[in-house]
Amino acid sequence: MIRYDSIGHGYAQTRREDPAIRDAIARHLGDAQSVLNVGAGTGSYEPTDRHVLAVEPSQVMAAQRPPHRAPAIRARAGALPLHDASVDAAMSVLSLHHWDEERERGVREMRRVARGPVVLVTYDPELSGAMWLMRDYLPEVAELDRRTFPSMTDLAHWLGGRVSIEPLPIRRDTPDWNLGSFWAHPERVLDEAARRATSGFARMSPEVVDRVVTAVRRDLDSGAWDRQNGHLRQLEACDVGLRVVAATP
Repeated sequence: MIRYDSIGHGYAQTRREDPAIRDAIARHLGDAQSVLNVGAGTGSYEPTDRHVLAVEPSQVMAAQRPPHRAPAIRARAGALPLHDASVDAAMSVLSLHHWDEERERGVREMRRVARGPVVLVTYDPELSGAMWLMRDYLPEVAELDRRTFPSMTDLAHWLGGRVSIEPLPIRRDTPDWNLGSFWAHPERVLDEAARRATSGFARMSPEVVDRVVTAVRRDLDSGAWDRQNGHLRQLEACDVGLRVVAATP
């Protein structure tokens, strides 16, 4: 089964486009007029002023794409149905850690089909694993991320050419409730809809999720969370490891 056919329900409700992330992607896409979006999901972050070709293997995710987005071709990252250098640029947003054994092949496929930039939004797993949620409550996700998110060194090697790596601090008020956004909102751990729209929680067993919810609720009620992490409530943004990796030939 394609993973997001089972865990992708409801993504469109809480995983909405963050303007800062959108603008960073657009900047790195440069003047590309044709853009391939791999692991396109519901279509967040796809530019609206260029020709977009979307690739998404999950019917559940593709069905949540709004009418103004391009329809998504059912294909996998490791075997893109495009000729060499057939688009100006390629992009992927928080998808490549789900490509499993196709991660390297998928990145190299993006480089093969794009004449110009390849832009990836991903997490540096060493930094994301240090966030309070993974550090203190959910080490299972930190370990999963270390296995599934490619390192920045590996990505640069697979992409080749000139590679830049840019931090993307997540704003407190981001409309994209990916797991990193929980840095400022421990209460989201108690929100089932918020949890289910993050692959980190969605891939955990019910026993692990129940353990984490119980512990966070206890520490919020007792004030322990705020004594340890309350300074975060004063920040407008925080770097929890989100990165945009951009490569040009």
